[in-house]
Amino acid sequence: MTRTSVRLHDRAVAADGLRVTSVSKSYGPTPVLRSVDLTVAAGALTAVLGRSGCGKTTLLRLIAGFDRPDSGTVTIDGREVAGPRGILPPEERRIGYVTQEGNLFPHLSVAANVAFGLPRRERRAEHRVAELLELVGLDAGFARRRPAELSGGQQQRVALARALAPAPGIVLLDEPFSSLDAELRESTRRAVVAALAATGTTTVLVTHDQSEALSLATRIAVMRDGYIVQEASPVELYQHPVDRGVAAFVCAVVVLPAVVRGRIAVCALGELPVAGPATDGPAAVLVRPEQVVLTGSGDGVPAHVVDIEFYGHDALVRLALRGANGEITARCPGHILPTIGEWVLLAVQGPVTIDAA
Repeated sequence: MTRTSVRLHDRAVAADGLRVTSVSKSYGPTPVLRSVDLTVAAGALTAVLGRSGCGKTTLLRLIAGFDRPDSGTVTIDGREVAGPRGILPPEERRIGYVTQEGNLFPHLSVAANVAFGLPRRERRAEHRVAELLELVGLDAGFARRRPAELSGGQQQRVALARALAPAPGIVLLDEPFSSLDAELRESTRRAVVAALAATGTTTVLVTHDQSEALSLATRIAVMRDGYIVQEASPVELYQHPVDRGVAAFVCAVVVLPAVVRGRIAVCALGELPVAGPATDGPAAVLVRPEQVVLTGSGDGVPAHVVDIEFYGHDALVRLALRGANGEITARCPGHILPTIGEWVLLAVQGPVTIDAA
């Protein structure tokens, strides 16, 4: 860790992280948040994942202090900033906020944009601006440029440098990468996450991008209709979704009727081991497309290739099972693909999830 990173880390960490407890918010007669609970450990990055309109940006605005909750409390670093005792103004919460657009001042240079977030006594210290730019992966030569001379990814890095400048206890990221093209999005994500890790900053990322949440976050809180329906690690969320809706939203899923007997689900794909406890009787089995393997010979369930969606590195193969209604989907490597109309044998790797509902 560089000397810059150590100094910023010492100033930035919110020792007790963030705690949102029973927070609700309505606009007129329309409830937007319904008794939301969320805990973000100090120095961790938690993603709030959900579809547009589920309430995730409203939650971010309540944490930042731009709106007031109707009920519940928000606590940052052990201090209540919103609740029955009163509301702390946004400028007193030690929060950095980065929006989708970055919102840089177009008439100011990069250096002036970054320095805007520094304490007044440090705004003329060029080395501080250079340190912050280096932290987000930008050369000091960018300091004299204007925002219009930067790419979208560079603008977002400058916005993060500005947010980190006053060493906030928490940084809030509101869909910060969604307007970038694929290549810029990936490189900017890596730079931003590396900077946040170097400073040990507690971070909340709001996104509707499942792959972004799964690859970047330590924990993921899935929001639906104003509720947080599951909060878990990325691996736990993927392997043990709380219900069919979460399973299908986080990643593609094949749903098949089944009968559970002990720790085995009997369905059109055969007898499959079940992950976790399950009640005997009728149920739905949830299978990820990447669990479905196409084999050329040996044991397996016969299926007819109906269609292929090719993406280069992999492909989604739609198949019709012999003697069964409906279709299933398998995810196959892009270099080993069947042909449309071909008959193949299917096997399922790993345990499957049961949705008893």
